[in-house]
Amino acid sequence: MRAKKVLALTAVFLFLALSAASLPALAGFWSEGKADKDAVAITSHTIADLAEKLKPAVVNIDTEATVKVGGSPFGSQVPKDFKDFFERFFGNMPEQKQRRQGKGSGFIVSQDGYIVTNNHVVEGAEKIAVRLLDKRQFEAKVIGTDAKTDVALLKIEAENLPFVSLGDSDKLKVGEWVLAIGNPFGLDHTVTSGIVSAKGRIIGAGPYDDFIQTDASINPGNSGGPLFNFNGEVVGMNTAIIAQAQGIGFAVPVNVVKSIISQIKDKGKVVRAELGVLIQPVTKELAQSFGLKDAKGALISQVMPNSAAEKAGLRRGDIIIEFNGRKVDDFNDLPKMVASQPVGSKAKVKVIREGDEKTISVALGELKERQLEAKAEGEEKGGQETPNLGLRYQDLTPEIAEGLGLKKTEGVIITGVEPGSPAAEAGLRQGDLILEVNRKAVEKSEDFAKVISKADKDKPLLLLIQRGGANLYIPLKWAEKEKNKDKE
Repeated sequence: MRAKKVLALTAVFLFLALSAASLPALAGFWSEGKADKDAVAITSHTIADLAEKLKPAVVNIDTEATVKVGGSPFGSQVPKDFKDFFERFFGNMPEQKQRRQGKGSGFIVSQDGYIVTNNHVVEGAEKIAVRLLDKRQFEAKVIGTDAKTDVALLKIEAENLPFVSLGDSDKLKVGEWVLAIGNPFGLDHTVTSGIVSAKGRIIGAGPYDDFIQTDASINPGNSGGPLFNFNGEVVGMNTAIIAQAQGIGFAVPVNVVKSIISQIKDKGKVVRAELGVLIQPVTKELAQSFGLKDAKGALISQVMPNSAAEKAGLRRGDIIIEFNGRKVDDFNDLPKMVASQPVGSKAKVKVIREGDEKTISVALGELKERQLEAKAEGEEKGGQETPNLGLRYQDLTPEIAEGLGLKKTEGVIITGVEPGSPAAEAGLRQGDLILEVNRKAVEKSEDFAKVISKADKDKPLLLLIQRGGANLYIPLKWAEKEKNKDKE
């Protein structure tokens, strides 16, 4: 439970089964905005009039939770450097429990007390208090949450409450004026305004990233609060900021919110369809390795056992370029495309396989949470060297497999990576298990050596490795001296 979720913009590999929320019914328990409204003529009173009208339906949320802290008599405040010192004098004291308070925002979507907020505002909370503009306070019950989209639906026991209308975030335009109302730093019903800076932002929060970016001021405590257009309709839910920046905030599009809260209210949970694959982006180097003209699509690095993808015949190494007739230019597009289909529906998936295009019909299954086995880094060992690539490798032994938590006991394991080498630049790590080189399976060190000895030095090697229980394609360039050697 955090009053504000702060995210760093990082490139993230999608190590999870590709799945998405099924479409809800068109009609909801909320009030829909009017699609045919004319543009608002902005005057000096526009924001003031909107704020006066909308603030009664925006709520402050206060949470309480019990958290465990270290056994030091000074709680969690002991610096790491002094931890050993205190343990020497006070011993290994048991963990202690402390009450922790958090703050957030939310908005009422029905007159009988349904409230929308962020999952991270109420996650782990034992007590949730909702306070209205008129100072009335209610204890809230969590109807359901969805961590993948950071949406939560609450309920308070009250009648004839003020509520807001939900708009259409698909119609929101970059440059359009928006208004944020929330509870930053406990300063209730703070109003800020700005514009939509961008749409479809991917910030590494999860597979369904599709955030609205705004420069309307958002701070800790604004989480879960509404982002309005100037027609007074909710178009987003304020969710995240970049701590080091000013004027960069992110909101979950309201159309995503509607699809989630509809399922939560009806089923108490979100049911998701599943394709059942692990995917990764098609980089320029991978496109070259697979013989593609463009670095587009979603590369399947692993097909999950007994999944819809496996049953339909999708394979590792397939590059998905279309889903139900819609082009997949970026691998991040695919989860949102799957989101448009209900569980059990059939989807047409176009792939490139061995240079040829194929269209495969897939009956989407229901997502079952899978846990990928994580493994620890192994101790550096000996093995054969490849100076032109900068890695050492050896046959996988039962002892090494046990140490790394691997079920497989045959294969080629990377035992060392030279800093600054092509292998290091490609992101290879000690403990990676090599499964394939240039689409050819390798089970022993001699298999690996044989394939790389015959490989074209003008093209990067295409390695398929296993790391952390998941497969990953990695293009590995040759050192320049090795490429020049072949040309002499």
